[in-house]
Amino acid sequence: MEMRSLLDKMMIKAASWVLRSGALKIRQFGRRQFVLQGCATLSTTLLLKACTRSSTSAKAPTKSSLGDKSLSLKFISVPPANGQAPAGLIVCLHGFGGNSQQLAPFAPALNLPEYQILFPDAPYPYPYGAGGKMWYNLRGQDSQGLTASRQQLTDWLMSLESSTGVPLSRTVLSGFSQGGAMTLDVGLTLPVAGLVCLSGYLHSKPEATAGKSFPPVLIVHGRQDQIVPLSSAQNARNSLTASGVAVKYQEFDMGHTIIPAVLDLMRSFVVDVNKTAILKH
Repeated sequence: MEMRSLLDKMMIKAASWVLRSGALKIRQFGRRQFVLQGCATLSTTLLLKACTRSSTSAKAPTKSSLGDKSLSLKFISVPPANGQAPAGLIVCLHGFGGNSQQLAPFAPALNLPEYQILFPDAPYPYPYGAGGKMWYNLRGQDSQGLTASRQQLTDWLMSLESSTGVPLSRTVLSGFSQGGAMTLDVGLTLPVAGLVCLSGYLHSKPEATAGKSFPPVLIVHGRQDQIVPLSSAQNARNSLTASGVAVKYQEFDMGHTIIPAVLDLMRSFVVDVNKTAILKH
């Protein structure tokens, strides 16, 4: 167990370095637009291979797609480590200029052996570096591609139950940076178990209507984040709370990255919201 814990910490540290090195230069455009330049793809590939070797999963992570190819997203699937049918589903969205391999090394460190974890690639190629993907173009006018990407992600999420056997009510949607923004954008419209926004931001305030309920949200942000300002997380918390969303908010002394304490908090949140979902159904 101590060796497994040490390996997990080493992978978190290495993967966190990849996240930091993949965000070398940032400029802010407009109110909520952040431009990421640089993406370390070879390093994340090597990290993913190391992660796969150290994982106790019954099956190796696989690249997959679902349904109509015009609507499907390519993704890495990490099956439950206990070899049984998944008790829940966790979907992790990467940031602007990243890809599924950037976040996949964190799967074992989440220590949720009964969950299936999916890491989808965003639909658009990143035009400013090889191997990267984006949910929409931060440099384009009016967040070019956001509307189509939002619909594609929504359709893909709604199709997952047919292939995984896990309903949306036991699915947690999470994301880092631009992926965190997409998590809030799309997730607040779906009956998922919960949402996790890591170093992200909010596109727009959700509309509160009579009889409508929102999934609970976990927002985590670094006080030293030089890419997405801390104020973006605070504004998201305030806007969501004002709309009636149950928000758990936590700041850490870190930059634009993921540290072990963040994964510990995310793990607890996932377990809690899925327990609630099971009791409701």
